[in-house]
This record gives sequence, C-alpha cells and structure tokens, in this order.
Amino acid sequence: MTRTDTTSTSPRHLCVMNAGSSSLKFGVYLPDEGLKLRMSGAVEGIGGAARLRIVAAGGQETHTGQHTVPDHAAALRVLEGLEDGPLARGSLMAFGHRVVHGGAEHDAPVRVDEEALRRIEALSSLAPLHNPPAVAVIRELMRLFPDIPQVACFDTAFHRSHPAVADRFAIPDALYQEGVRRYGFHGLSYEFIAGALGEDAPEIALGRVVVAHLGSGASMCALAGGRSVDSSMGFTALDGLPMGTRSGSLDAGVILWLQQQKHWSVDQVEEFLYQDCGLKGLSGVSNDMRELLASTAPLAHLAVEYFVYHVARMAGALAASMGGIDGFVFTAGIGERSPEIRARVLRRLSWLGFSIDEAANRNGGPKLTRPDSRLPAYVIPTDEELVIARHTQALVQPRPATALV
Repeated sequence: MTRTDTTSTSPRHLCVMNAGSSSLKFGVYLPDEGLKLRMSGAVEGIGGAARLRIVAAGGQETHTGQHTVPDHAAALRVLEGLEDGPLARGSLMAFGHRVVHGGAEHDAPVRVDEEALRRIEALSSLAPLHNPPAVAVIRELMRLFPDIPQVACFDTAFHRSHPAVADRFAIPDALYQEGVRRYGFHGLSYEFIAGALGEDAPEIALGRVVVAHLGSGASMCALAGGRSVDSSMGFTALDGLPMGTRSGSLDAGVILWLQQQKHWSVDQVEEFLYQDCGLKGLSGVSNDMRELLASTAPLAHLAVEYFVYHVARMAGALAASMGGIDGFVFTAGIGERSPEIRARVLRRLSWLGFSIDEAANRNGGPKLTRPDSRLPAYVIPTDEELVIARHTQALVQPRPATALV
C-alpha cells in the first residue's frame, strides 16, 4: 500500500537512479536551478544488512543507518520512508535511470512504459549484473509512484554512431540482424566527457581523443569530433579491458574448453567470467586496485602490470581506428584517483608523444603532461548522473514553444 501524497514545501526535483547488482545509488537534482545537485547517496549491500548514506550538496551527511534490505524493491521502500529524502512526495517530478544495455533498438533515452520495460528486460542476459536490478527498480517505482514519469538512459546509446567495421563481428549477417554486434558501454560517462572537453581541454575537444573509463568496470572509447567511433567493449560488458572481477577479452576457445573438458554448465561459466576473473582472479588477492598496489604478492604485482599493459595496448588500437590521436583522458574511479596507474599508462604511451608532468599527476591534474609534451593528457571527473538528469529533464519538461508576435 502506497502512502498518500502530502503537500511539500521542497523544490521540485528529479531523482536519478543507478542500480547495481547489490547497490542502489541515487542523486536528486533541481531542474528549476539549472539541475543543481541537492543530495546524493546509496544503499549498499542489498541482499542482507545494507548500509544507507545520504549526503547533501554541501557534503554533510543527512541520513545514515543500516537496514535489512533483501532486494532493490525493499531499498526503495526504505528511501520512501525518509522525511525529505530522495523520494519525497509532492515535489517529485520524474525518475531517470541508468540502463546498461539498450540493444540495437535504442540510440537515445526513452520514457518508460510497459513495452519499453519489456524490451529492457529482454536484454537481461546480455547485462546480467545491471539490467535486472534496473528493471526491478523501475517496476517498484511504477507501483509506488504510478503517476511519476520515468526515463531510461542507455549506456549503449552513445556508441550507435560506430561505423560498420567497428560495429560487427566476423559472423554471418543473419546473426548481426538478430542483434549480435558490438555495442560498447559506459556511454553516459563518455557522453559527459565529450561535452566537458570543450571547457576542460578545448585544444583537443574536436580532435581524436582516447578516453579511458577505468574503474571496477573498465572500458575505453575513441572519440572523433566528440562522437564515439570505436570502443573496447562489445556484445556484453565482459569484453575489452580486464576489470575488477570480469575477464575482459578472452579467446572463445577458452569457453569451449571449460564446457567440453571441465564440463562446466552455462551458469558456471557465466558466474566465473563475471565474478571470479579480472584483477581478482589474476591476483588471487583482491579486485580493488588500491589493495593490489599496496600488496607485495607477486601475482598482485602481475595483475597491476597486466591492467596497465592492456590499457596502453587498447590506446594504440583505438588510435589506429581514428587514424591518429590528439589527446588522452582518464576518468572514473581508478582513472580519477590513482596517480600511479595514470603514470604507468602514460609512460607506456611515451612513444606516442606523451611526456608526463609528475607533479601535476600527483596533484590530480587536470592536465597531466608537460608543456613540451607533443600530445596532452588529462584527468576529467565524469558525472553520469548529471547526464541522466539532463536527458530526463529534456523528455519530461520540454522547452516551451516560442510565442508568436
């Protein structure tokens, strides 16, 4: 049973939702104040004793606590019960959602109805860690707030501009027509960076830029004139770089061998590739880059070197896809917060013309290269939630038509 709406004196707001396999992150934006961030937070540890934390725009904590949260629907009910929280009734204008996989049909955000939700749910096998919780959150919000519009923003949409040679696998065309193609992911992050380049790195904004979104999930993108022309990820978010627990690119023959020689089921293979590989599997220590950098274990050292090697290798491949490179950008958790990883990558890319400014890198940039460097490199914090807020506002609050005079 839902609560009755009450009068609210709070300014109207958009609520952005980013559902992970065991977390629900959110941000509250004020559309009448230029999408100013009002609060942000997360429920983490969904599936058991979950932690709630909400922080106001000024940095002060407004809500904290631990709750028994068996699923994402229960997390929303916790948030709904908070006074002046992200789901405050009366001022709530719309919900925007990050949806990792949008398939071939979606090249732009959409308002969610039952048909759109059915299409998103049908792609769950291609993003098993992300699409199912996003669907669960959207469905519960439909129940709790049936009159509040919801907008789905797809990580794959930004990459629909890829040329055919970057979009296809070398498989029969019939499978391509069924949707077996290279989609690319982290598109909301790359969309933000493409827009931020004009202010943060104007000399390369319209050039050929390799962007490295390095976090627990990691990928890279080739931006030419602000448009995605190639990406490290493909059909699913397993492809490309090694990640926290995901394998990255893997010879398909390994999958056949696991099934034929070790008699693994499809479910075992899926669990292995998504949860037991990447930095965690290679190191045997951790999926956290900070722990690996601090560790003296030989395999931890190997995992870090492996990650750096493949980031640099992918940079060369993406530069080739654009016929050259004019700049490089680091973003996301590791890219924004690890001077050591940035330094190691740029040293490996010195042959391309990157000369690192060690002091600037230690201090977080934004420019990481020396004045005499042939090519510039930057660190630019990404903001996927703001991109979602912008798209949501554009769909639910279109600009009024200009009055005739």
